[in-house]
Amino acid sequence: MKQIVLSIAVLSVFAGSAQAQSSVTLYGALDAGVNYVNNAQTSNTAAGRTGGHQFVMMDGGTGGALGSRWGLTGTEKLGQGFSAIFTIENGFLINNGSLAQGGAQFGRQAFVGLSSPVGTLTMGRQYDPVQDMYSPFLAGAWGGYMAAHPGDLDNALKTRRTNNSIKFQSANYRGLTVDALMNLGGTPGSFSNNWIWGVGGSYTGGIFSLGAGYLNIRNPNTSFFGSNPNAGPATSNNLGSFGSATSPENNPVYAGYASANRLEIAAVAAGVKFSGMNINLAYSNTRFEGLGSSSGPNTLNYVGTASFNNLEINASYFLTPSLETGLAYDYTRNAGAGGRGGANYNLFSAGLHYFVSKRTDLYTLAMFETASGTDSEGQKAVAQITGMTASTNNRQVAVRVGIRHLF
Repeated sequence: MKQIVLSIAVLSVFAGSAQAQSSVTLYGALDAGVNYVNNAQTSNTAAGRTGGHQFVMMDGGTGGALGSRWGLTGTEKLGQGFSAIFTIENGFLINNGSLAQGGAQFGRQAFVGLSSPVGTLTMGRQYDPVQDMYSPFLAGAWGGYMAAHPGDLDNALKTRRTNNSIKFQSANYRGLTVDALMNLGGTPGSFSNNWIWGVGGSYTGGIFSLGAGYLNIRNPNTSFFGSNPNAGPATSNNLGSFGSATSPENNPVYAGYASANRLEIAAVAAGVKFSGMNINLAYSNTRFEGLGSSSGPNTLNYVGTASFNNLEINASYFLTPSLETGLAYDYTRNAGAGGRGGANYNLFSAGLHYFVSKRTDLYTLAMFETASGTDSEGQKAVAQITGMTASTNNRQVAVRVGIRHLF
């Protein structure tokens, strides 16, 4: 009997030791709510755009604070400060249960790698350095997807992920973190075709913080905008659509630039935090270069470069430990392409979150956008709050009431 008891005790020690060396965590978020849009298109024809107001239940990933998801993340300690790590994260639409990210099983993230005292090296479907280092400074932190820059043109609100990528992110050294990513295009005989690479960095010292990122994307219509399972080949437009007699326009802000040979995104932001207040200033430049290439359709025969400049200022403040409010203003200028067109977009965002617990909050969001000029589709620019259906005119209002729960 003593031997049996001793054996059980020894096995228990080893089992506890093994358990301490590795872990797997299930996590996720659920975000549901009702959105009101004052003007949403139903069709776009030569005779004009038609539409009306809309009430719709939406997942947080398209019109709320946070996209619904579940994921598994794991760590296995290997010794000497090294660990094997992985994350697989599924996105879905809580209003109907369907898969998000174009039907990908683990469309939000899917990677495996090694962490060490100097940083982490991972491979798979991942976020890029602009998202890692620039996004935390934007109004999307409290305003969600609707607070994104028009069409999420700089991808700062994580609309698209990078497939087949190798990424290194350094450990935090005295407030400084650096980030680098590369996607191998995989095209036989052409290293640069579908190639994506980027770098970024952030620094935090006291109440001040800085973040910056750069992303260079070849053949963006297929390599970047076409990174989801439901995307089409180079002959289709993965950036958006011109609409028809039976469907509204989709992302007219830059849908006309699908033929770009290269997409460059450069972004920088700064922030300050004190006494429950968070104030940020952010700037990004997005360039669709080499228009007219075989990367995608070119209905309007564009050539040259289409450049967007974006400037955002936002602030959030905890009125009480459980009540957070946020305000933001964003200005976007499309300089046009090859001397043709050009549009301006103004977005005003406001949000209020009431945290009934550490994991659950009730919230409301309100957005107002105006547009002017000629958009990428060569038409009079219309407002389209990100995630909503485009308006029939140059103004759009969207309001949401929702609930979010983290687990």
